[in-house]
Amino acid sequence: MIQFEENDIKKKRILKAFIKSVRTVINEEGIEKVTIRKIAKMAGYNSATIYNYFENLNQLKFFGAISFLDDYVKSIPFYLNKSDNTLEQFLLIWRCFVKHSFENPKIYYAIFTENIGANSENLFKKYYQLFPEELENIPKKYIPMLLESKLYKRCSVHIKPCIEEGYFSTETAYKVDERIRLMYHGMLSLMVKNRLNYSHDKATEVFMNYISDLVESKVLIPN
Repeated sequence: MIQFEENDIKKKRILKAFIKSVRTVINEEGIEKVTIRKIAKMAGYNSATIYNYFENLNQLKFFGAISFLDDYVKSIPFYLNKSDNTLEQFLLIWRCFVKHSFENPKIYYAIFTENIGANSENLFKKYYQLFPEELENIPKKYIPMLLESKLYKRCSVHIKPCIEEGYFSTETAYKVDERIRLMYHGMLSLMVKNRLNYSHDKATEVFMNYISDLVESKVLIPN
């Protein structure tokens, strides 16, 4: 699914119509109100047509939700400019990500935690092929991370400089990444289900305290 050629104007137009309809529903009613029937009707097609373009409802939500990452994406340079230290930047980019995640947990859950089907590779790349203007003002060095659909691949991109500078061995970096991701998915899921009695600011601080302690216990070079 989500296959198209750059010159396939008709297919791209239909995909954009569905995605923009999802955005509208998210804005006006919330992501939990997105349904196949509602989106098809808004876009001017029947429900069966959606399945020619998207594998399932969760994948449709995924594409519609990506534009709501805009504040996070634009905040990345601001956070990273707070320090020149690679290890501190690793923590800062996590702070940026979880702050925005916990402020809008249902959106981030739909993108990074929800099951969106077997063919979930390169979905961000497909999205930005449809909407390239959304990356126009983003520094090029951040784009490789932003194009990864899998959270573990995004994490591997931004922990790599810590390995290169000797803060972690490759094996330790993998373990640190895995623990942080598992904690992120767990806290995000609890927030979506209203099972975590924290404000988004409190949740961010709790998360950052945990991962700061983890990093400090595993780092090879004192920061």
